Amino acid sequence: MSSLTGLERALERFGGSLLAQLRHKEPVELVEALRKECDDNTVVCSENRTVVPNAYDVELAEFAYEELERRGARVDQILTDSLLRHGQDRGYEWAGPLAVHVTRSRDVPNGRYRVASQVMQHVRADAFRL
Repeated sequence: MSSLTGLERALERFGGSLLAQLRHKEPVELVEALRKECDDNTVVCSENRTVVPNAYDVELAEFAYEELERRGARVDQILTDSLLRHGQDRGYEWAGPLAVHVTRSRDVPNGRYRVASQVMQHVRADAFRL
């Protein structure tokens, strides 16, 4: 069981009621999915060097995205900060500048969200699409 950090509590504040509607899951489920995507795509280069993707795309169901947008939530930055801290805790090296981009989608397989990652040399959260 993971403890909530300040950033995750902020995510819960911004989207708590909304994300709770998503099949009554904890808001931290999205943060955990992002961390899992990172962990699942590690490349061990040496004993002291583990590289992970730096560009993450989070697609939210349309109603979830619209609610977060209406509330003015900066979920992309909250998720980026949370993932950065996770990588630091694990000793990961990012393949480039880290960014998490949050978009809306009509087609998410679980009805809530989809998380994907890739390596991009130059990335800004507002300028990429996986």
